[in-house]
Amino acid sequence: MDHLYNTSSFLVLNRFNLPPETVFPSFLFATLSYMIILFCNSVLILTIVLNKSLHQPMYLILLNLPINDLIGASSLFLQVIHEILTNSRTMHHSACVAQAFFIHIYAAGTVFILSAMAYDRYIAICCPLKYNTIMTNAHIMKIITVVWMSSLVIIAVLFVLLLRLPRCQSELTHLYCDNPTLLSLVCDSVDTSINNIYGLLLVALTQVMANGIVLYTYLQILVACFRSKRSDTKAKALQTCATHLIVFLLLECLGLFTIISYRIKNISPHLRKFIGVTTLVFPPTLNPIIYGLKTKEIQEKIVYFFKNKIFPS
Repeated sequence: MDHLYNTSSFLVLNRFNLPPETVFPSFLFATLSYMIILFCNSVLILTIVLNKSLHQPMYLILLNLPINDLIGASSLFLQVIHEILTNSRTMHHSACVAQAFFIHIYAAGTVFILSAMAYDRYIAICCPLKYNTIMTNAHIMKIITVVWMSSLVIIAVLFVLLLRLPRCQSELTHLYCDNPTLLSLVCDSVDTSINNIYGLLLVALTQVMANGIVLYTYLQILVACFRSKRSDTKAKALQTCATHLIVFLLLECLGLFTIISYRIKNISPHLRKFIGVTTLVFPPTLNPIIYGLKTKEIQEKIVYFFKNKIFPS
């Protein structure tokens, strides 16, 4: 059966069938969307990096979120813009694998970063007297290292298992490359049970861990808030919890819908594309706005930067 394997380096794209009159509006919309994401996340990154007063545990962990969001958004938009602009109908297999790898890094990274942020808020609100002792620079670096190394290792294993399998198909219909899409190109006669089991275990373990950490920490934070006699402390803590929970629940819902859409065979391909792309568009767009505009310290630094550096009077 070896002669039936597809050894071509290029994949056929069948995901953009744009009429000529919609090419420019689609290109403009995709470019503007990416520029907004790029601008908002870059402002948040520069604000934290350039202001020493923000070199605190909470903001150092937060710094990883816009970096991760840029990885996810760039993986999607750069390829989409290229395809619309060049009207390309082929994609190199290695480029598809690279896009899928970084998209999965983004997905895993987001879950781990939000879990680390929940842990930081738990220590800050529930153990305020021990916060500076526990959340030292060395401890923060360990947390950040674990977040990124965990994402890299689990996703690397996922793709090592994937790339060992031979391909018989070459047509891509999904809006971007990811593990399920690449797995659909594998020959039907090949046993993919190991890939399926590892993928399900990966999703289950990360979701149980992330949801467990977030639910436990925020439950403890809510208990501590209601026990507090200071109304200002209670209000600030609840606001912090609310913003973190909104981002986390948004990501969880979008991720869950994306996973389910792959499992339901008769779902509309257009709905599957829409659900998939929202996971890579909404969080990177909303995260810098929520954490930038809703966090007083960051908001003040951004306003100061634009008033005195960009538009001085």
